Amino acid sequence: MKEEEVNRCQIQNWYPKFRSLTIKTKFHKLPETFISYLVDDPNPFFLPDSVTNEDAMPNRVHNPDEQDDFQVSEGSDDEAEPPQSKLPSFPQLEIEIKQSIETLGGSILPKLNWSAPKDAAWISPSQNLRCTCFSEIALLFRSSDSLLHDLCNAYDSCDDKTSSRPQSFFLALRKWYPSLKPEMEFRCFVKSNELVGICQREVTTFYPVLVDEKDLVKGLIEEFFDDKIRMEFESENYTFDVYVTKERKVKLIDFNTWCGSTLPLMYTWEELEEIEGGGECSELELRIVESRRSVLPGLKTAVPYDYIDMSSGSGWDQVIKKAEEQYQEENQGSDEVA
Repeated sequence: MKEEEVNRCQIQNWYPKFRSLTIKTKFHKLPETFISYLVDDPNPFFLPDSVTNEDAMPNRVHNPDEQDDFQVSEGSDDEAEPPQSKLPSFPQLEIEIKQSIETLGGSILPKLNWSAPKDAAWISPSQNLRCTCFSEIALLFRSSDSLLHDLCNAYDSCDDKTSSRPQSFFLALRKWYPSLKPEMEFRCFVKSNELVGICQREVTTFYPVLVDEKDLVKGLIEEFFDDKIRMEFESENYTFDVYVTKERKVKLIDFNTWCGSTLPLMYTWEELEEIEGGGECSELELRIVESRRSVLPGLKTAVPYDYIDMSSGSGWDQVIKKAEEQYQEENQGSDEVA
């Protein structure tokens, strides 16, 4: 794999050409100070100071009115607790992101150059990647190992590696669609400009509807690749993700590299390398989870032990409070409709 192949899969690079085929997205070039904030401090709850306090999840700060049970007098040999470091602040970036979120309907899915923080969904009050403000984005980004790979090891699989990271990082804000069905998202594998494999993207669940619509979906994706992707994307070997709508239209979700950090899901890279595309004897296969006994393990969703700080004012305490508020609002809305 070459660096140029990895670079083509950055969303800010492919989006302009495929804008009409994919989800509406707004981009923000991230300052280096924000990148340093993402990688330097391992505590995800150390959130930036917000200029829009009504949107922010409060940080745990020291209240000067509260007295410690034990205080060290001046001149004591015991080491005094160091003063709390100043919270980072990115006011201009936050204002720009807030405006973009409003333009996109109030809710977005955040993504870095290559990856979305799917492995950090457990930390969100909604248990998904829906964000409505800057602090929710920061919390997801600082909790994601997938994004850490983008930030520090993006070119590790490249034969011509000259750097560990791109020159610039971009925050992609993708319009949030609550009605999207995970069973209708698929990963497609392209080798030597031939579509050699398709599989279900969400492999942790059995969806009976896919058993009945398997041939239809495969045909739709084949046609989409031939008409919209094959002659437009410049790499010969790559993967791309698509979504099939209820109107039987195919929407482009993302491009990813062939091998490297891309998951083959229901295939292995070894068997994909052996498939000869385009021949009469090589029938394109769409792989799905055929039964409940065939589901595969997904991303790690367990909560790290060190993050369980339930004390009043902690980051986790704020997550719980926000989830409770959201639950109450939803119930109130249901009562009003009834």
